[in-house]
Amino acid sequence: MSVRQQVASQGAAASSDDAVLDVQAMTTEVRVRRGVFKAVDGVSFAVGRGEILGIVGESGCGKTMTALTLMRLLPPSARVQGGHAWLDGVDLLSLSPAAMRRVRGKEISMVFQEPMTSLDPAFTVGDQIVETIRAHEDVGKEEALERAVRILEDVGIPNSGKRLRDYPHQFSGGMRQRVMLAIALVLRPKLVVADEPTTALDVTIQAQILELIAALRSEFGMSVILITHNLGVVHEVADRVAIMYAGEIVETGPVREIFADPRHPYTQGLLRSIPGLATRGRHLPVIPGRVPELSELPPACRFAPRCANRIERCEQVHPRLEAHTDARELRCYNPTPLARR
Repeated sequence: MSVRQQVASQGAAASSDDAVLDVQAMTTEVRVRRGVFKAVDGVSFAVGRGEILGIVGESGCGKTMTALTLMRLLPPSARVQGGHAWLDGVDLLSLSPAAMRRVRGKEISMVFQEPMTSLDPAFTVGDQIVETIRAHEDVGKEEALERAVRILEDVGIPNSGKRLRDYPHQFSGGMRQRVMLAIALVLRPKLVVADEPTTALDVTIQAQILELIAALRSEFGMSVILITHNLGVVHEVADRVAIMYAGEIVETGPVREIFADPRHPYTQGLLRSIPGLATRGRHLPVIPGRVPELSELPPACRFAPRCANRIERCEQVHPRLEAHTDARELRCYNPTPLARR
């Protein structure tokens, strides 16, 4: 079964009443030499049970900071300034550090972008999986080792009993990413946050990892937040997508609807820049300018300086994220249909 068929078999996205994660007005401040700025600014979204939500945007849009806020793994220069993130009714942003350590890894886990810097080179893969299990559950080492072998098999690592004794540098990039998935999944968390899990991999391995994420979602019934700058990846595996720009969500909706009829000019620009969708013989369209620095945010619409659709109001009043249809939200004063080239 292809990735797209696996996604389609999940049916419609879960309703908001059945959300495993409900994020409301989450805000994260970062302190730099020039002052204190909001890297995540009033972000709200929900993830249904068994749903894959893609969060997409250019580098610097706040995607990874959103993930680190949820995981409570912020650097010393950052702090949660406000909002809520309810994971099955438990507000992750209100937990004490000790309580969050009990939740992190067991109820919510994360797959980082670069596994070689996330795995400890001084310990075997088996040691790291066993440590994860025994940190949260009162089990003996032998039982933990048996579970480690099974989870490595689940993520497609052959001869897992032997590979358990290998160190991270003895695995290829794709296999290290599978190990990261194994660590994230071994305790069967309700939600997995995958931050650019295919960025450092070649195209063939990327496809394999995406297939694996879709298959594991089906097998374990887990929910996934997939963070990426690649809309093509989201199209392959996600049910819904949230487009992020300059610390805010600017458009959300089911993947098929967003691809068929994107309304925010930023979403349209991202779609036009996908090589596979470009018109043969023409230059690949690009979005002019760059994502603004946190210290240089426009006073109203943050995308206005790069937007061909801007009107006077865009430069005067900051737009709110509002319902566009029953299933979609949009932050734009002048949405227009995508001009197909």
